[in-house]
Amino acid sequence: MERLIELSASELQKLFGRNDRYLEKIENELGVILVNRNGCLKISGEETNVQGAASMIEELMGNLSGNEDIEEQKMDYAIELTRENNEKALSEIDREVICHTISGKPIKPKTLGQKEYVDAIKKDMVVFGIGPAGTGKTYLAMALAITAFKNNEVNKIILTRPAIEAGEKLGFLPGDMQSKVDPYLRPLYDALYQIMGADGFQKNMEKGLIEVAPLAYMRGRTLDDAFIILDEAQNTTPAQMKMFLTRIGFGSKVVITGDSTQKDLPKDVTSGLDVAVKILNKIEGISVCKLTSKDVVRHPLVQKIVKAYEAYDEKKKPSSREKGYKR
Repeated sequence: MERLIELSASELQKLFGRNDRYLEKIENELGVILVNRNGCLKISGEETNVQGAASMIEELMGNLSGNEDIEEQKMDYAIELTRENNEKALSEIDREVICHTISGKPIKPKTLGQKEYVDAIKKDMVVFGIGPAGTGKTYLAMALAITAFKNNEVNKIILTRPAIEAGEKLGFLPGDMQSKVDPYLRPLYDALYQIMGADGFQKNMEKGLIEVAPLAYMRGRTLDDAFIILDEAQNTTPAQMKMFLTRIGFGSKVVITGDSTQKDLPKDVTSGLDVAVKILNKIEGISVCKLTSKDVVRHPLVQKIVKAYEAYDEKKKPSSREKGYKR
């Protein structure tokens, strides 16, 4: 079967990618042949493959704006959706822009898992975002927090994470309290700078409207009319998590993010994130969103690394026979 799609020279260039790397990827992954013929893209191959590839290309190109290029992650995800016969979901993902960075780049969910996560944050008061590194858990929550702050939906943004070393002993750090905790909070600062800009962040920080602090400093407070993000929650103890959750006041929204596979707690300490999800997952107003390796939006190699670790961990799990189960 053959199918023709009219595309401009610039659209074809975006679709094919630098050095035709996307062209080869589409052909290999979807089992079709693509040929640029006088301003038309000819797709040939088996009928099912051609229809899927054509639908994917139309969805991709239909949602591109202005000078926007197709990122490699987006192309990989589009191909994956097409193999699942779900390429129409691309327009659903692209429809929503949360906000723009200081440089004007749109921030929006890039996968179905991320869209469900964003929708849950908008709908519910407390949301747990659990998933591997690179799935945008903290970044999307930060974008939604800043948007809510700018729209006067909340009066304050509070960002917190447990101050625990990632397998290394940092020893005595010089300087005041802020200097000592800054290394733990640096990822949160980086996201704020990118979305708000250094000046905007500094002004709101000085006014006390944005607060970045270790989790220990939440004790004894009641947090009203605030958007609160607890990052790296897998490193909380059950007592710390309970303390944090009971700080929530009226008009507040809470997002708790973590990766259950990257705990830095001592071996004999249970993660507060794991306990909280088990206890609270059926309470109305609380959502638990589980992102997977499919939702990784960093370099494609990161997705492969996450998948490899998932496969390794799955092999390490003992079978029912090895666990010594009896009839």
